[in-house]
Amino acid sequence: MNISNRIQNLRKLKGISQEELADKIGVSRQSVSKWESEQSIPDIDKIIIMSDYFNVTTDYILKGIESEKNENVKAIDANLFLIIATALNFIGLILAWVIWYEKQIAVAFIGGFVCMAVGCMVFGLGLVLSTKNIERAKRVFWIINTWFLVFIPLSLIYNILFTGFYAPYPIFGYGSLIGFLIFWLVYIAICLCVIFIQVIISRKK
Repeated sequence: MNISNRIQNLRKLKGISQEELADKIGVSRQSVSKWESEQSIPDIDKIIIMSDYFNVTTDYILKGIESEKNENVKAIDANLFLIIATALNFIGLILAWVIWYEKQIAVAFIGGFVCMAVGCMVFGLGLVLSTKNIERAKRVFWIINTWFLVFIPLSLIYNILFTGFYAPYPIFGYGSLIGFLIFWLVYIAICLCVIFIQVIISRKK
């Protein structure tokens, strides 16, 4: 494996595009492309910046010499935190629904929001600790979790405006049919917009 392969592998492990790497180290995307296609070699100052960014030694980038520091590159995958956070957010949504359906008490919101807050904090911590698939995990997190995170606040707004209840899900039959349809249109529109934005971002990678 030569220097071009090592730069490309480090970039892919980080889950970033050539353009994102170029922004991090202050060069053009074309420069990164040339490094990875063996058309040129980065200057030593850029190698130093990359070694700090990828958490490896300059010897690894230049010569492929392994060190204990380099083991961290493969150590933590952001997808693990993505799965845990998504599970917590989903549990928070279901918990709020179940408690409200059984008891109609404010604890439904508290339990749901706390669970979702923990889920988001877990994912945020994962982004800090992870060294692999970070950008991909971010995109997938928002594509999936927007459906969970938006639902309760939007339901609360709908119920206050149209039904007089404070449920964590839209109550049908106590308000106007138009209001109920507006809720679903707004909810789906918000989630689809987030998906659209993430797809656009991913296509730029």
